[in-house]
Amino acid sequence: MTKFQNSSDEIRHHEFATVVAKEVERLLAQRNEAVDAHILATASRIAGSVAAAVTSLSPRHQRAIDAIQGDLAGLASKFVRTLAVEATRRSEAKIAGMEQAPTVPPVLIEGPAQPAQRDDFESMLIEDWAGRVAGSTYLEENLHIARSTLHRWQKRNDVVALRTGGRKHVFPLAQFIDGRPIAGISDVQSAITNPRLAWFWLTRQSTHLEGRIPLDMLRQDLVEEVAAAARAFSGG
Repeated sequence: MTKFQNSSDEIRHHEFATVVAKEVERLLAQRNEAVDAHILATASRIAGSVAAAVTSLSPRHQRAIDAIQGDLAGLASKFVRTLAVEATRRSEAKIAGMEQAPTVPPVLIEGPAQPAQRDDFESMLIEDWAGRVAGSTYLEENLHIARSTLHRWQKRNDVVALRTGGRKHVFPLAQFIDGRPIAGISDVQSAITNPRLAWFWLTRQSTHLEGRIPLDMLRQDLVEEVAAAARAFSGG
């Protein structure tokens, strides 16, 4: 396909998305008079973009989506939550002036909160993007990892530790196999020094790895490939 054809397709998809967005916004405005107009416009643009993206899929993938109609609401909800996390990450990165290498955003809490409530709330939000996490007590009782051992691993960057408030840390459980951290995590954290960004990168598809997930590759002992990709991602 030529560059001109690609540009034409993009224009058509943009036009289609715009038409869908306007129609969705009109219908939402009729049924949700109390909702802020800006929110309605944003929701409508998302709906238009999704509709255009679906029409650009191959027939095989379109049929696959059509076959899971009953699950669409749940999948859409998950997509919107992921979209919100990504949007917040970009907003925080822009504010910090770090668009070249954005960090996963710290949790923001509106209004007063007691320390225990703050920790619980932050842990809950961390699990929205980091998967299951646990503190040192859980790891000691269930994975038989002594606190001294965990502390040593943390100092050597052998494990990813996510701060949740004050000096408290939680540890993503997916990084442990048979009570030990997966080999290669320290290599990744040497390149991507922010733990949140390191874990975010480890658990998402990487363009530097042809769409593969770095953590899955570490489980296959492909440490050198993942380490090189982490350095490329960080610009090192």
